[in-house]
Parts: sequence; C-alpha cells; structure tokens
Amino acid sequence: MKVTFLGSGTSSGVPTIGCECSVCTSSDPRDKRLRPSIWLQENDRSIVIDTSSDFRQQCLRAGLKTLDAVVYTHHHYDHIAGFDDLRAFNFKTGRTIPIYTMPETLGQIQQVFSYAFRQNTVRESSVPLITVHEILEAPFSIGGIELLPIHLRHGSMRVNGYRIGDFAYCTDCNTITDEGMERLRGVRTMVLDALRHTEHATHFSLSQAITMAEQIQAEHTYFTHIAHEICHADVEEELPSGMHLAYDGLELIV
Repeated sequence: MKVTFLGSGTSSGVPTIGCECSVCTSSDPRDKRLRPSIWLQENDRSIVIDTSSDFRQQCLRAGLKTLDAVVYTHHHYDHIAGFDDLRAFNFKTGRTIPIYTMPETLGQIQQVFSYAFRQNTVRESSVPLITVHEILEAPFSIGGIELLPIHLRHGSMRVNGYRIGDFAYCTDCNTITDEGMERLRGVRTMVLDALRHTEHATHFSLSQAITMAEQIQAEHTYFTHIAHEICHADVEEELPSGMHLAYDGLELIV
C-alpha cells in the first residue's frame, strides 16, 4: 500500500496567516503544511482519510484523480471542510462516493453541508452525492482493504484512528485508550499526532508523542498535525532512531 501525506499541518496551516516567525517564513518546503489528510492506494483502490480544508488543492498537487471512498476521523472543520469538493469525483465517474464516519461526525457534516442532504427539493446547483456507512468500533472493508478503528481521545472528543495491516494513522489525539493500544499491538509503521513542543489540552506535544511512540514500538513512526512552532530541519535531526516528522507530499510504501 502506498501512503501519501496530503497535509501534515494543524488546523491553521503553516505558514499561519499574518505570522512572520522563522517557520512561517522558512524556504524549506517541508515547513509548508496544509491541513491533515492522507491518501491510501492499494492495487486499484484509492481512499482518502479526511477531506481537509485544503482538499481541492491537495488533490491537484498530488494528482489524485480517482476516489473510491472517504474515511473520517472526526468532525472538526479542518477534517471535513473539503466535503463539497467530492462533487468533482461525482462529475468524473457519475457515481456516488461512499463515506465512512462515526454517527456524531455524520451529524456535523449534515449540519454544515445541509444542502447536500435535503430531500424532495429542487436543487439549482450540484451537491456531493454520497452513500453513508456509519462506523464506530467494528472493523470494516473497502474494496478488500480492511480497516480497524482505533479509539482515541482528542480532549473530551472521541476520534477514530485507523489500522490497515501493519500501518496505523492516529491524528488529533492526546490519549490512546487501552483498547486502542491493544489494536495497535505489532504495528510496524505508525503516524501519530505531535502538535508542538509545549503541552496542549487536546493534542500530544512532541515529547509526549515520542513517549507514546516508544510504548507502541513501531519500527517507523511519523509525526503529523504539526504547528508552526516546529522547524522540520531542526527537529528531524534530534528525533530518536526510527522516528521522523511527516511533511506534505511524503510517500510511504507499507
């Protein structure tokens, strides 16, 4: 399976509007971070985890032209805001796009994009055409690709991470539940939230993420959802063996 990081940044993106810090003004392309999302490709299947606020730009930049499904981690705006751009894939294929989401996430999508869910009304413009699959704890399959939900906490909010074979993606969290840790047992490649150096109420700090990665013991760990307090070049040199900062456009074969 090929994993492409469409975005590795936090909700405000990097550079952050109006900021002139050394990271926001950096010339290193690894310090340019769109909102968090990844693209999974296996055989002829194409799956995106989260339609971020930058989804259209990410698809164009990465050359993402076909999409078989979207899987959502949670309903914060930076993870659902690109929902409307699913229309482009409807136009191309003439088919609906399956989305996989927890009930509370679906509720927020229906509220924010209510025009896409109205029944028996005449629409004057196109809307995303989707089929909904509600998920929570049970594993599920998309075209033969098996996904196992990982129970995370993002402050008080439930967030789903996902394990696909030996790969796991856990963004937007400051706690992995005991059940989640059990489901991560034996994972070889891990992607984990690491917002910044200082502690945060709903995200792992970098040091907390390193500690968690040491507990999980994956062969390779990549940190994502990175704010502008972290300079890629400086931090990458200091990370323990087997740990790395993700960056936009990074591709992994797992």
